[in-house]
Amino acid sequence: MSEQEKTPSTAAEPQPPVDNKSTDAPAQPEHPPTDGNDKTEQPATEAAPAEAPTEQPKQDDAAQLADNKPDYLAKNPALSEFFDRLPAILSSAGHNEMWGVTLRDSADVPTVNVMIKFLRANEGNVKQAEDQLIKALQWRKEMDPTALVDTASYSASKFGGLGYLTTYQDANGKETVVTWNIYGAVKKIDETFGNMDEFLKWRVALMEMAVKELKMDQATTVMDYNADEDPYQMLQVHDYLNVSFLRINPNLRAATKKTIEVFAMAYPELLREKFFVNVPAIMGWMFAAMKVFLSKNTTRKFHPISNGANLAREFPSPLKDQFPKAYGGNGPALQDNARTVNLVADPEPAQEASKDEAQEAPKDAPKEEPKEEPKEEPKESKAEATQESADTPEKTDAAVTEAPASAAEAK
Repeated sequence: MSEQEKTPSTAAEPQPPVDNKSTDAPAQPEHPPTDGNDKTEQPATEAAPAEAPTEQPKQDDAAQLADNKPDYLAKNPALSEFFDRLPAILSSAGHNEMWGVTLRDSADVPTVNVMIKFLRANEGNVKQAEDQLIKALQWRKEMDPTALVDTASYSASKFGGLGYLTTYQDANGKETVVTWNIYGAVKKIDETFGNMDEFLKWRVALMEMAVKELKMDQATTVMDYNADEDPYQMLQVHDYLNVSFLRINPNLRAATKKTIEVFAMAYPELLREKFFVNVPAIMGWMFAAMKVFLSKNTTRKFHPISNGANLAREFPSPLKDQFPKAYGGNGPALQDNARTVNLVADPEPAQEASKDEAQEAPKDAPKEEPKEEPKEEPKESKAEATQESADTPEKTDAAVTEAPASAAEAK
C-alpha cells in the first residue's frame, strides 16, 4: 500500500498532502532503518538471545560437574555435601588420620569408605556426621592409638589373658577378624578396672590391632552405602564365664560405660556382630547402658548366648571349625594361637624389696652406736672413770636397753 500510494502522489498533488501526513508519520520512524515494522520488533527478540549465551555456559558447567561426579556422590547428595565440608573438618580437628587412612578427597577410595561409615552411623545426617568425625579426629590426635599398639606395653598381671585377636578364613578366602574379651580371666577386679585411663588404653590398643587387620587403607572399591554387607567390619566376643561381680563392682561399671561411650564415638560402623557368651542374668544393666550410647543399627547386632559352646554354630563351615573348642569349634585355644597386646611383667616385687631394704636400714643403725660407746670408755683415765661413775651407768643402761630392742625389731 505505501509504495503504490507513493507513485500516484507524484502525479496529483491535491490528494498527497493528506496522504503525506499519514505516510510521513509512519515513514519517518521507518525511514532511518528503512526496514519497516518487521525490524523494529527484531531488536527486542535479539535482546533475549543476547542474554542466553551468558547463562548457558553456567548451566553447561553445572551439568558437566554433575556428570563428572562419581556415582557414589551423584546418587548420594548427603555424601557429596559431607565431602564438601571435609576441608573445614580437617582444619577444625587439626588431624587427618582415621583408622590408618589419611583423609584426602572424594577421589580417594579409602577416604570415601571412612566418610560413608560416619555418615551411615548418623543415618545420613551430615551435620551430626561432621560433629562426630571432628570429635573422633581430635580424640585420635590426643590418644595416639597407633602408639598404643606399636610402642606401649601393659601389665601382664592386670590384662594377661583378658583380650585376644584372631582371624579366620571362609571358603572364599575372605578373612573374618574377631576380638575376644575374656572377663573371667580378671584376677583382681580393682587392679584391672580401678585405673580407668590404663584400662581404656589397653582396650583401645586391642581394638586398633583389629582395625589394622581390616586393611581399610588398602581398599580399592567404594562400599555400597545402602548395602547390608560391609567388608570392613569385625566380630567381637565377650565371654563372662565365671564372672559374678558385674552387678556390684563400681569400677567395672564405670570402665564399661566409658569404653562403650568412647568406642561409639571413635569406631562407628566397624562392628558386624557382637556375641555375649556365658552371660549371667545380672548383666541386664550393661545391655541397658549400651542402648543409651549406641544406635539401633548397632544394638541389633548384639547376640547374647548363655552357653559359650554354641558360639560356633552361628557361622558356616569352614569358618566355625576354626573357632576354639571351648566355643564349639575345632581350633586351638586362644592362649595357643591368638595374638594380644604387648604385655610385660610388673616391676612391683622389685619395688617392694627396695622398700623393705629402706625400712631395715634405720633399724640397723642403732646397733652401731652401742658398739662405739664402749670403745671410747676405756680411753678415759681411771680418775675420770671414778669421777663420772655416777653418770656413766645411766648412759650404758640406756645403750644396753636400746640394743636388744633394735635387735628384737630386726628379728
